[in-house]
Amino acid sequence: MSYESKPEQSSPFSKVSHVTVSADDDGQRLDNWLIRTLKGVPRTRVYRILRKGEVRVNGKRAKPEQRVAGGDDIRLPPIRAAEPEPEGGRAPRVPKSLLETIESSILHEDDNMLVIGKPAGLAVHGGSGLSFGVIEALRASRPDETLELAHRLDRDTSGLLLVARNRQSLRILHELLREGQIEKRYLTLVKGSWDLGTKTIDAPLLTHTRVGGERTVRVAPNGKESRTTFAPVDFFGAGATLLDVTLGTGRTHQIRVHAAHTGHPVCGDDKYGDREHNVAMGGLGLSRLFLHAQTLTFEWPGSRKNYAFSLPMPPDLAQVLENLAATRRKRSRSRRR
Repeated sequence: MSYESKPEQSSPFSKVSHVTVSADDDGQRLDNWLIRTLKGVPRTRVYRILRKGEVRVNGKRAKPEQRVAGGDDIRLPPIRAAEPEPEGGRAPRVPKSLLETIESSILHEDDNMLVIGKPAGLAVHGGSGLSFGVIEALRASRPDETLELAHRLDRDTSGLLLVARNRQSLRILHELLREGQIEKRYLTLVKGSWDLGTKTIDAPLLTHTRVGGERTVRVAPNGKESRTTFAPVDFFGAGATLLDVTLGTGRTHQIRVHAAHTGHPVCGDDKYGDREHNVAMGGLGLSRLFLHAQTLTFEWPGSRKNYAFSLPMPPDLAQVLENLAATRRKRSRSRRR
């Protein structure tokens, strides 16, 4: 990256600065680019200056999820890198148990990428009150590597996660994702008896970021194009239906919002779901969002090498299905009497 102004020596960003995005960073999310560029500045501060519109891309206000391009001019406000840090001035260290969990969750590794089987309850990155997530643990475990998330999963979603091992691989994965060349399929359990058959929901989604970084998403005419295809796998009476889900786009909370839009919210969803139904599902052992990223399939450009990754449903979700099936069998026997 190149600097068009020279701030004071005491802090590289102690006054307004303009930074030119390098070609190597083309396609990065703006928030990730800022976190790497503003080393020593807490994430909460980075998201605060974004929310307040203090960061400008080519003279315009920008959102955290916006992608930067090589040659973009980024206007940065005065920022003190030496803000107070926790634990007596030292950044918190990633717990050994988390490092071990992440390393044991690596399903595939090559020169281009890592494929992680992310456990539910673990964020993909720190922020919003979390000191670290998957990517911070990986970077702590592999300090000599350049590791970046290729995409994201919600904290309570389990399943397959792609991590690029270098800038070139990140650009390739981002391009494949933008062009829909990576097939991502999920399993989800939704409320009620799904009667729509195989159905593609084509409803634009609008994201609103609240103070503190919390995001809510809704269907809106002025939202971004969003497509999700749902196909029934198994029915559990009037209570729930297991669905196979294929993403046509990759918007924030897309599956959850589109499912709720059909009148069949995802079981265990405390943001877009049905509270009473979630309580009932809790009685069957469901303690989190029933959403699992099951498969990833794509071809690596120029090599004709096909990748196909699959991760079985974790035991906690499988047990919920077994409990539902047992309830279904009891009801069937009662009707025959």
